[in-house]
Amino acid sequence: MTEPENITGTLTNAGRLDKVLAEASGLSRERIKALIADGAITVGKTLATSGSVKMQAGAHFSIALPPPEPLATEPQDIPLDIVFEDEHLVIVNKPAGMVVHPAAGNPDGTLVNALLFHCAGRLSGINGVARPGIVHRIDKDTSGLLVVAKSDAAHEGLARQFADHTITRRYLAVCSGYPNPRSGTISGRIGRSDKDRKKMAVLPDDSSRGKRAVTQYETLRTLDHATLIECRLETGRTHQVRVHCASIGHPLLGDPVYGRTPKSLKPVLDRLQFRRQALHAARLGFIHPITGESLDFHADLPADFQELIDETAR
Repeated sequence: MTEPENITGTLTNAGRLDKVLAEASGLSRERIKALIADGAITVGKTLATSGSVKMQAGAHFSIALPPPEPLATEPQDIPLDIVFEDEHLVIVNKPAGMVVHPAAGNPDGTLVNALLFHCAGRLSGINGVARPGIVHRIDKDTSGLLVVAKSDAAHEGLARQFADHTITRRYLAVCSGYPNPRSGTISGRIGRSDKDRKKMAVLPDDSSRGKRAVTQYETLRTLDHATLIECRLETGRTHQVRVHCASIGHPLLGDPVYGRTPKSLKPVLDRLQFRRQALHAARLGFIHPITGESLDFHADLPADFQELIDETAR
């Protein structure tokens, strides 16, 4: 039986025990609360029983961290395009067609399966389970950059930046028609569609459902009955770019859910066998949650996307 790992140190700040202990240990507050409930934390020589108790800086603590439980998902040897990796996080350039997380209908062959194999022995127990920390997702048929945490502290730091909307995310997309104006801002609450629960939709501003969503777009190149645009996300809602572009009458080419292919372009997409939304997460920038370094990553267009642009540029 594997022995628990002991984390020891001194509280550097005063305040609630769960908060200051999370800051001192690198574990999440939720993880600290669970460990307190399990009787795994002592402060001074006293067993901690509540996360809300007020503490002074300088107190010594000890955490008996049990070995992480294995994730039920099986590791699979699936090739990955790793853009960057250190002990805290990994940046992946995900291909179109790969699902991020196992779910009903996609139990394996996912990015998580691939990461479990790739990071074997190098994953911390995020919330007590040996798994990669999926902080955000991109759709199965969207290609591009994704950041994944390898530790509790990295996961919490990245999640905070996403919540604060300080992450830089820029997508390249090919939409049908010609947006007018050529650049602008699309805003509107996004939530489940009333007509089809499998789809997202822009809801009325006074709706009690959905969440505020803002996308800034800019025309990069005019194509044949289509436009290459860059979209900068101020928020990160499910299907945001796809829903917002469709809402202004310019759905993404190849999008099977939110758009129809213009008749003039259907022969081109059929010849290229382009069967996905023309959307690529091209740029990802953020502050490293552990080192504080400013990071910025770019991913070139995949071959099918570039071919689509080349064919519609003629």
